[in-house]
Amino acid sequence: MRMIIDLDMDRCVGCGACSVACMDQNDFQAGQEAKPFRVAVNLEQIRNDSVELTGVSTACMHCADAPCVKACPCGCIVKDEETGFTVYDTSNCIGCHSCAMACPFGAPGFGADGKMMKCDGCVERVKRGMLPACVKVCPFDALKLYTEEEYQKVKVDRSAHRIAVMILDQGGKV
Repeated sequence: MRMIIDLDMDRCVGCGACSVACMDQNDFQAGQEAKPFRVAVNLEQIRNDSVELTGVSTACMHCADAPCVKACPCGCIVKDEETGFTVYDTSNCIGCHSCAMACPFGAPGFGADGKMMKCDGCVERVKRGMLPACVKVCPFDALKLYTEEEYQKVKVDRSAHRIAVMILDQGGKV
């Protein structure tokens, strides 16, 4: 059953709680690693002579047809059969950066050891019935976890600028 982490940009304020929860979950030390797996920012947009802030929380999109999976020459990145998340095992990683070059979202990063690391959707938490750390901590319910079936029901009520909708509607292809 494919799982989807949805970002409701109408609710996101870019507070960064999701990013901090992700760093805590993954024992990520700020400044020591390449970049956090989840990043929250505020984007400024000028509309009708006024500035609007839009919060955006980004991480791996777990594309249905993930280009990083195809690009990895060592088979380190795979689709999890149970959740559909794009997961990895770096025991064979050679640090070639092929996955990073293939990813249109810049999700793969590299640690001090030169091996790839990225969001795995907190796959082990999800398999145990828990929410991903970013979803659990979001104070505004901007991040939600859905099964693909649940998501198909709720997406009808969504505005057009939802990132997860765009990815899902394109079959994970960008």
